[in-house]
Amino acid sequence: MFRHQKELQFEAKPDKPNPLIAKYLQELIGGQYGEMSVAMQYLFQGWSCRGEEKYKDMLMDIATEELGHVEMLATMVARLLDDAPVEDQEAAMKKDPTVGAIISGMNPQQAIVAGLGPRPADSMGNPWSGGYIIASGNLLADFRANLNAESQGRLQVARIYEMIDDRGVKDLLSVLLARDSYHQNLWAAAVKDLEEKEGSILVPSTFDRKNERLDIAYDFYNLSEGDQSKDGPWASGKALDGEGEYQWLDKPKVEGKAPELKPVTPKMYGTPPVK
Repeated sequence: MFRHQKELQFEAKPDKPNPLIAKYLQELIGGQYGEMSVAMQYLFQGWSCRGEEKYKDMLMDIATEELGHVEMLATMVARLLDDAPVEDQEAAMKKDPTVGAIISGMNPQQAIVAGLGPRPADSMGNPWSGGYIIASGNLLADFRANLNAESQGRLQVARIYEMIDDRGVKDLLSVLLARDSYHQNLWAAAVKDLEEKEGSILVPSTFDRKNERLDIAYDFYNLSEGDQSKDGPWASGKALDGEGEYQWLDKPKVEGKAPELKPVTPKMYGTPPVK
């Protein structure tokens, strides 16, 4: 059961309307690494969680916080579009080229579809997709995906922070930056906790490794021009999983022959064989 509280956790008021900033913030709402994505990702991970209760409870706590972030950003977008009806925008564009340059970057769907409101879409107007979210049922794999999502999300917030001057919007972005900082710490801690508990960094940790080609499980293949890759920690020494030794191979051996495929059935109308 979810309950909505009318008050925002943090304020979301811009200094003045600005349709271009509203367009930027759409990326933080409905982009691949936006708040809609992490909220739904954590919710679905939590709803299907079969691990210890602490993991499910944590996922639901953070997911619910992210829903609040969606609301704060949506409120900010609506306020950035306040007092900016289309007619006034057109008049301002004719009067001042600078204003015109700003308004010309507006997301037209915010006016045409949403009546000067936020959209479940990214900054280019692409609808948010459930295909963005990852909920595999394996917590270690999912928590690593969550760490990536928070890393990408914080990166985008930081970029927008540097692109704008509005103090009110920056104040909200500073909140998101701080929370994304914590969430990166949180998922890194959760990953470490599971790695220690499962005794492996590999996913899945329970797969019987006798069923894989262990003779090639720690080889680095030099498959592009240059050999600088041999200087990395992935090319020599003990593997991080503690079960093997890395080795760098300048010329990986070839085990397979060049493939020769037989013609497909004529009913598929492929390219006729050369006679």
